[in-house]
Amino acid sequence: MTETFHNQDLTEIRTPHDTDAEQIVLGTMMMYPSCIDQVREMLDAEAFYEVRHGYIFDAICDLATAGSPVNPAAVRQELLHEGLAQRVGDAPYLHTLIARAAIGAQASYWAERIQEAATRRGILAAAQRLATAIGVTAPEDLTELLRIAMAELRTAAAGPMSRWPEPIPLNSARVVPGFPIWTLPGVWGEYVAALAESTQTPVDLPGSLALAILSTACAGRIWVRANGWTEPGCLYLTMVLEPGSRKSEVFGAMTAPIRAAETHLVDSSEATRIEAQIAKSVAEADAAKAAAKAASADRDNRDTAIAEAADAQAAADKITVPEEPTLFTANATVEALTSLAAKHGGKMAVLAPEGKIFSILAGLYSGKADLEVLLSGHAGEGMRIDRTGRTRERIAHVTITVGVCIQPGVLTRLGDNEQFRDEGLLARILYSMPPSLIGWRKEEPDPMPAALADAYHKEVYDMVVSLFALDEPITLHFTDDALRDIVKLQAETERRFRPGEDLAHLRDWGGKLVGAIVRIAGLLHIAKHLRDGYGRPIEADTLAKAIELGQYYTGHAQAAFDLIGADPAVRDARTILEWITRNERSSFKARDILPDLRGRFRTVTDLERGLKLLETHGYLRSTAPARRPGPGRTPAAVYEVNPHLFL
Repeated sequence: MTETFHNQDLTEIRTPHDTDAEQIVLGTMMMYPSCIDQVREMLDAEAFYEVRHGYIFDAICDLATAGSPVNPAAVRQELLHEGLAQRVGDAPYLHTLIARAAIGAQASYWAERIQEAATRRGILAAAQRLATAIGVTAPEDLTELLRIAMAELRTAAAGPMSRWPEPIPLNSARVVPGFPIWTLPGVWGEYVAALAESTQTPVDLPGSLALAILSTACAGRIWVRANGWTEPGCLYLTMVLEPGSRKSEVFGAMTAPIRAAETHLVDSSEATRIEAQIAKSVAEADAAKAAAKAASADRDNRDTAIAEAADAQAAADKITVPEEPTLFTANATVEALTSLAAKHGGKMAVLAPEGKIFSILAGLYSGKADLEVLLSGHAGEGMRIDRTGRTRERIAHVTITVGVCIQPGVLTRLGDNEQFRDEGLLARILYSMPPSLIGWRKEEPDPMPAALADAYHKEVYDMVVSLFALDEPITLHFTDDALRDIVKLQAETERRFRPGEDLAHLRDWGGKLVGAIVRIAGLLHIAKHLRDGYGRPIEADTLAKAIELGQYYTGHAQAAFDLIGADPAVRDARTILEWITRNERSSFKARDILPDLRGRFRTVTDLERGLKLLETHGYLRSTAPARRPGPGRTPAAVYEVNPHLFL
């Protein structure tokens, strides 16, 4: 074979190309726009052998980037605009491509074939240039020529590796997005920014705490009506920071107005509580006297005396002594938290710079996990608690707020408790995992402006006091434009649960994402329109800001669930990854794994969630062969392994 190569004229070698693959990819992109992003990651226009196919590819990609349709009519119009329609064969040829389309899931397979042919052409072109140059290069320049030629050959041959990005580690889903501080209205955003600067902490910490403060003020008092359903105004937020991140300092500054408002509410209601207590004591004394009189009454007067005693006791029971206003607790037992909520109309918040609440929920004191109050408290559901030897507690709507900080190690251990995941507690939490600033903090940061601190304090104080005084909860509504945007958001989010998409392995958390965004929109609306927001609808602009916050928390949730290790898909993915590296597989089919891992995976279906997660993290690419004509099963997908895994 070597001799044959030496004697063969390179110009006679057939140029590698795959016209079928090029036509199929272009037709599939027009038929199934959802595959365009995946194809664009693998190809560019220069990868196509036929120049006209490169023009069509660019037209499709330009339309997709602009958010425009990519059907043949739209592509033709784009080509006409560029003066290229006649050069590609105009409308008839575009419809020919549509007829060649495969299903969207096969686009990566055919794109890979195109790229392989392009790589071969690159190698051949480099070899041809080298062969030509050798004949005309002076002997003293030969070493330099060889160096250049070998470098060019290595670049051409590196095609497959160069097309693979570095895989995203499973223990850190991706670079997390920064907190969109511009979504917080007025003094809220200004104070958060200034506090982050003065304390040299990530803006994510005071930013997420701002939402927890809004939730504390609004939960149980503000409800938000969307398209056919209503959300309570409460959020569960968990900020994950390493020790020494000044969590307590930020926490104290953010919650100071709530503590001041609570003190005011306690002081201003003291006289009412004392009066009610005295009235109840007098009524109970009267009831006791009436009962004693009934006990000593003769037979003729006993029935009358008993009725009078019953009336007296009923009158005493009707007198309710108001509870001392309590807006939040730091770390209460589950029973204490439930009782606090029952005594305060179902409304309570857990705000703490440390996350001991998770240990309590896991059974720190009781020995068993008890999540009922937090599961019901997130949904705004009713609760009925009947405990032996204790007063029954009835709550029409319980709404709990959670705003706590925890360390990364605590987050990692949350997955050890199966109830946290299986019963949906972890799916109810909005996670914030900002990068640490430790090591990069300024020695002399800008101080907090006193006027700004006073303005924030007054804003929160007024909000808490005014909402506390509401006689009945208020339901907020959206404008028609905002409602239409919610429908779009629901459709876009639903698509993200499909196999291979970014929320496919986080369906439980992602299933609550739109609801969380609706809640956040209500909170932002109140923050923006504290004085007149109750009677006006939530605008599309406010919803857009809530969606930005939803995107922020989505990125952080993906990172959090990887670190938690509670995600079954993560555990499966790690097991499969270990199998790949142990066996040094550059490609495989799902069924190849089963003989070695039968104890963990019984069927190919059991492997799907782990394989999909490895795809989203860039460890694998699924190449689905075209179905063979005639009867028989569709060939199984082949998974290609990222070469970086073996470096």
